[in-house]
Amino acid sequence: MRELATPERPYEKFHQYGGEALSDRELLAIILRSGTKGENALELAGRILYGQGRTGLLDLHGYSYEKLLKIKGIGSVKAIQILCLIELGKRLSKARTKIPLCFNEPRTVAAHYMEDLRHQSREILKLLMLNTKAALIAEKDISVGTVNAGLVSPREIFLEALGAGAVSIILLHNHPSGDPTPSREDIKVTRRVQEAGTLLGIELLDHIIIGDCRYVSFRQEEKL
Repeated sequence: MRELATPERPYEKFHQYGGEALSDRELLAIILRSGTKGENALELAGRILYGQGRTGLLDLHGYSYEKLLKIKGIGSVKAIQILCLIELGKRLSKARTKIPLCFNEPRTVAAHYMEDLRHQSREILKLLMLNTKAALIAEKDISVGTVNAGLVSPREIFLEALGAGAVSIILLHNHPSGDPTPSREDIKVTRRVQEAGTLLGIELLDHIIIGDCRYVSFRQEEKL
């Protein structure tokens, strides 16, 4: 790191006070290890977290490898370090719940997918395909963008389900607003898929909407 005044040396501060005493910027600076020409690691970390209207740690979830490389001072190694940090954060959050995943229990499904979906800037509709024991056979992203009854095709959904040999399915998608309340389109999509599934003998077990640390299950709400 470029020479810093003693109070600004995150390594020394960590040794003296522990990690909990460090700011988000200081923790990221330690992970980055070095800055760039004319800029120390703390300044670079601050620009990553708060530059161009960003508000801190949560905005890291919006970064892709390509977006990180566009930031001055970020090369391949630093981009990978940051993306690994984000992935570790997701996995820690999943591990912390300590809830065994059971596809017959909406809360466990929501907990399992929460960290993957709640930070997404666009709606992602996932199809979970299950066997006779309600175990996951396969999953697939059916649409990325707005979950719209005119765009989501039951035909595509059930071609995937039939191809996987599924006997039941779960729909799962996120609301980037953080509010998981079902929209009219969400309800239309659910009804269309449920009706098609009844004709084909493939049960729609649930449609779960992920918000910011909240979820709504059509099954729990008795809307299926």
